[in-house]
Amino acid sequence: MKKEEIAQKIVSKTISNVKENPLGIRENGCAACHVLFALSKEMEISEQEASDLLSEVLSANPDLDDHFIDMVENIHMKRRMMGTIFAIKTREAKDKYIHSNFKNTLAELHSDIINYGPDIALRRLLLSMISLEIAKNIGIDHHASTEELYYFMRKNDKETNENLLEFINQLYQRITNREMK
Repeated sequence: MKKEEIAQKIVSKTISNVKENPLGIRENGCAACHVLFALSKEMEISEQEASDLLSEVLSANPDLDDHFIDMVENIHMKRRMMGTIFAIKTREAKDKYIHSNFKNTLAELHSDIINYGPDIALRRLLLSMISLEIAKNIGIDHHASTEELYYFMRKNDKETNENLLEFINQLYQRITNREMK
């Protein structure tokens, strides 16, 4: 049996188990991560390999992908009473909403690049990603994690600013080196 077929069975089984017993996901635990970790553990592969394989399996199987997102919505929105209005919409309405936000966010970033330059747009992207990681890792919503991040950054202004600038400079350096090749 191919690794993709094995992965598909593990993913399907894990989704079914979560649907039967949602308490299998620890309090404030991530449903998607639960599937990812099960895949990593059962196939004895790294989390990065499991992440790539999960994306591949879900992309190749739209029905399984639908079951996966239903499970995520059930745990993260319905059972935890977060995003309930979104969770009860039809799939088509959800997709339209996501598409609209996707386009609006890109337009907003484009406007930031034009009005403030690429450094500000990149800084905004980095802070958003860091905030999302904090939210995901400690199980709080994005607004709360953003406030926690800004609080931390205010207390550690010099260090955090230096870290961001160092990352931005290294990124630009890699881009420049790549363009010269």
